[in-house]
Amino acid sequence: MIAPLASNQSSWRKTGSLWQACYWTALAVVFTWAIWQRFALPLTPIADPDTWGYLSPALRKLTGAEFGHSQGRNFLYPGFLYLVLRCFGDFRAIGVVQHLLGLAAGGLFLLIWRRLRVFVPDSLVNPPLHDAFGLAGAAIYLLASDTIRIETQLRPEGVCAFLISINLYFAVQFVNCSFLEHRRTGAVVCGSATVLTSLLLASAKPSFWFAAIVVMVPVTAFFLRSNWGRQKIALGLGMALIASLVLWPERILSRKDEASQTFLPTMLFVIHADLIRDQMAADLKEHASLPYSTDWLERVYVALNSEIAKSETNYPGHYPSLQFDPEYLWFDPSSITTQLRREFGSNISALCDFYRFYYWRTWQLRPFRALQKVARQFSIYYYPDCPAYVPMKIWPLMDVYERAVTSLDSEEYRRIARSLPALTDFMQRTKSLAENAPATKQQRILRDALADLAVSYMSLLLLALILSAIIFWKQARWRRLRWLAALVLFGSAYNAASCLEVAIVNSLEVHRYITVQMYATLLTQFLAFWLILEFALDITQRRNTITRDLVAPS
Repeated sequence: MIAPLASNQSSWRKTGSLWQACYWTALAVVFTWAIWQRFALPLTPIADPDTWGYLSPALRKLTGAEFGHSQGRNFLYPGFLYLVLRCFGDFRAIGVVQHLLGLAAGGLFLLIWRRLRVFVPDSLVNPPLHDAFGLAGAAIYLLASDTIRIETQLRPEGVCAFLISINLYFAVQFVNCSFLEHRRTGAVVCGSATVLTSLLLASAKPSFWFAAIVVMVPVTAFFLRSNWGRQKIALGLGMALIASLVLWPERILSRKDEASQTFLPTMLFVIHADLIRDQMAADLKEHASLPYSTDWLERVYVALNSEIAKSETNYPGHYPSLQFDPEYLWFDPSSITTQLRREFGSNISALCDFYRFYYWRTWQLRPFRALQKVARQFSIYYYPDCPAYVPMKIWPLMDVYERAVTSLDSEEYRRIARSLPALTDFMQRTKSLAENAPATKQQRILRDALADLAVSYMSLLLLALILSAIIFWKQARWRRLRWLAALVLFGSAYNAASCLEVAIVNSLEVHRYITVQMYATLLTQFLAFWLILEFALDITQRRNTITRDLVAPS
């Protein structure tokens, strides 16, 4: 008896050692390939029309002026750009740092995945297979062309994956410390880190404020538990301190930026321009009692209706779900926002009040149409294929650098470039790359994997949510999977919250709102697959047990 047992243990150790060697070798290959893909590309970051809002505060500070807001952008990413340029004096350093943060996000994907196993200690999926799933997910994220593309941009999206990864990592650690392992100090530290990373993510990319609220659900549950009074006080004080450190500077800096006041109200107005136009028409027809004169409102209605028609004619198909172009209404020098700005003159607060008034009035009196708009936006993300996965074959870098040259061709950049050699060098490199930048090709295996993920996302998620409902409905039968089901619900809510926020205030046809969600989408999809696999293995195991009991001799 002892000899066979020793032989089996020796065999298992050899198999386990062989798997570990294969795993770490594959991991090294994946990261080596990911590093090569990133640093084989030009390191000059890619500018776009929004870059000035993020870059100008750093440029002003580097040329001796005051650091501050520009075009309503939060100070975090501009502050990041300033620190990188201050330390290295070269715009290519921004590309290097963002690529390194992207690689760190891939590493955190693996850490999160391995850590999630503590929530299913008696998992029927053996550890090597579980590790293989995590490695596959990290490889897809690290090697996807769209991931690398985002890291090259001079936008906060370039660091969002890293912020999402540390946010989810600390959230998972907090739940583990608080509700599984009951480690009090760890719960306070990880809870504070969860709040900090949630605020950093939402401040850097405001489309994640609803997602930050989802992350706060387990933190709220922590305060509702019994006992742990000291830890609750410590976490509460930590949250207050963190909120003041992140939000207070933003409030101070935004006071000097007029766009910080007008940005959100203007966006809400132009995105819902068709609904607001129809509501204005109804108000005029019904002689509704409003804080604005009938004659003035009729002129605004005529202008708004005319500009919506122009946007449809000049830019057909730009926003198919909206059937007009809100960017034209917002940015065209002769369009409705410019006209309204002239109407209100220097009274910015009155202009913003008008935008908010008709936005909320539309929701109050036309809720069904407003909800239809939100539903249409949701369908962009969830049906039929998930657009977070982009199975592109070729990424033509010359095209994006040509657009970057156009974005940098303004007097503001040229004026600062005269006294900042680093900016001059950046602009010259961008012009050179617009003529000779290489095109990159995504490997067939990755394109197929991304296409399969996009097609299967909705079906896998729906099946996992149905199984989660069964697990919570019959807790005694599926008790061991309740935490895994909760994690699937958490990941689904995290993505849905981000989509909901964009669907309400903007449009998911703006591609950057979608691609920035790939990290959380991929992790949630792998969680859903794990839950489905655990469910199937459990049923199979129980059927085998019943079959053995039936055929066993009495």
